[in-house]
Amino acid sequence: MKRSEKVKGKEAVAARKKQMRQYAIGIAVILIVAGIIAFYFFNPFYAKSGDMVAIYYTGSLEDGMIFDTNVNGTPLVFTIGQGTVIQGLQEAVIGMAPGTTKTVRIPVAKAYGPYDGALVHTVDRSTLPADMNPVVGERYSITRRTDNAVAHVKILNVTPTTVTWDENHELAGKDLTFTLTLAEIVK
Repeated sequence: MKRSEKVKGKEAVAARKKQMRQYAIGIAVILIVAGIIAFYFFNPFYAKSGDMVAIYYTGSLEDGMIFDTNVNGTPLVFTIGQGTVIQGLQEAVIGMAPGTTKTVRIPVAKAYGPYDGALVHTVDRSTLPADMNPVVGERYSITRRTDNAVAHVKILNVTPTTVTWDENHELAGKDLTFTLTLAEIVK
């Protein structure tokens, strides 16, 4: 009998040691995960939501045509998450460190959205300012009289009595590619 109690005692001690090891491993995993989360959210060396950043960029279309760049100019400054630039650009900067460069493809949904045919309008020329002489292919800013909202339009057609314009952004319906360099995280 004594031997059996001795064996039971050793087994109980072994079980407690195993349980303590499991607790220690669990605590270590929790501390590592918490450290990674803290590093990501509080690290001043990587861009995160809420940070004001300054970037240089070159934007191009799928065929490689460059539509905009500020390289060798003034960096674009914005706060990540405030919606002042397209969603895909904000998301692309998150996690970047100052001085790093990357190229990202931004789909239509995170760029300027799909092309919307409902934003093409034909209006009577008599509703336009008398001194306005619209030219097909030109872009204009038009202020609505009803609410003073500004629409940026491209003239599609002009007749003696009507003007047809498109209120879609010129990059609507297009996937975009940006090469980004994070110049700095502004303090």
